[in-house]
Order: sequence, then structure tokens, then C-alpha cells
Amino acid sequence: MEVEETPEAVPVAAPAVAAPAAPSRRTPRGARFAGAAEEPEQPRSQQPLDEGAGRAVAETVETLIRLRREGRSGEAHGMLVEAAYWPPARFPLLAAELHRAGLDADWAALLWEAASLPAARLVAAADALVAAGRTRDGHQMLRQGVVRPAPEIGEAVLALTGEGRRREVRALLDAYVRMRTPEEAARSVEGDPQRLVPLLLEAARGVSEERHWDLVHALRVAGFTA
Repeated sequence: MEVEETPEAVPVAAPAVAAPAAPSRRTPRGARFAGAAEEPEQPRSQQPLDEGAGRAVAETVETLIRLRREGRSGEAHGMLVEAAYWPPARFPLLAAELHRAGLDADWAALLWEAASLPAARLVAAADALVAAGRTRDGHQMLRQGVVRPAPEIGEAVLALTGEGRRREVRALLDAYVRMRTPEEAARSVEGDPQRLVPLLLEAARGVSEERHWDLVHALRVAGFTA
């Protein structure tokens, strides 16, 4: 009597099998707005506002209303650039007050300005928004924030890892592998492939099996061991 042994399927560490080979696993969980069940999306608890936050926000909104009324858009934009560097805990309050004043376009502009913040501040600001219930704004800020040169992402991840800030690393890379092509993402590991490749692959696997294999392929084409 013959006993047929079914060979075990070798999962992720398979050789160079064609990347798209995970057919019926769709790209899951809404790539643009990740579900709250994913660990990288869990924010820290809401940060307390600093003492002068309420007054600073009120004065800024009043000034913006006046500048917009007078057609002084250059000065208004300058104020938004400054506000992008405020303590992260102020962002939810500022968002609420700008929307209340009908300055939705100014809030959108502020989100865009915040995208150029250093990585740690970017994640902290996005966290503050998510913790205050402004999840969509927080995710948008992260998505816009990863549209920067690949080497900068790699440097930021290495710096955050060196400080032991694993949660920020996961949040940043989760947004990064969702927004950038696998080929672009592969370029971010050049600074330290040994440390960056595993982190990048872990983030891609959290998005979908398909994205993980696409990244494995892109890394191999770029000459990195995946």
C-alpha cells in the first residue's frame, strides 16, 4: 500500500518563483485607508495640549480669515507653513477650528506642508490626528509624507530604528509600501540592505501577499538578497 506524501509548500522563503504566484489572494483591507486592526495603524494615546494651544489656534484662524478676506494669500500660506511645525497635539484642534471657519482649503494646504516634516514628527502628527478621531487626515498625512526620495526614507527608518522606535518605523513603512511602486521601495534599502530589507518586506507582507512578492522580485532585480 503506497502512502502518498504531500510535499510541504515552502512559503515565503521559496526560491525565485515568479512573483505574481499567489493568485486568488486579493490586495486586501483597502490599501488607501488601512483597517484599524493592523498594528502599524495603532496610534499612541491622545497627547495633552500645551498651555498656549487654544489661544495660538484661535489667533491663527482669526488671522487667516482676515488675510483671506484681504486677498493676502502669500502671508496666509506663510502662516500655514509655520503651523506645520507646531507641536503635533495641536493639529486636531487646528483642523476643527479651520473647518469651523470654512477654511477647508487651508487645512488641506497644511496637510501638504506637514508632509515635508522629518519622519518622526510626521508620524507623531499623524498619530495625534488618528488618536483624536481624524483617521482619514492622519492617513493622508502619512501617504503624502512618504512621497520623498527613496534614500530619505531609508535614512529615516534607520534613525528611528536606532532610537528603538519600532512603532514609528512600522507606520512609516506601511504607508510607504502602499504608496510607492515596488521598484521605488527597493531603492530605499541602499543605505543598509541588511537592516532595511527585512523591515521593508515585513511591511509589504502586512499589505498583501501580492505586494510582498512584487517587492521580493524588485529587490532581486535591484541586486539585493530578499
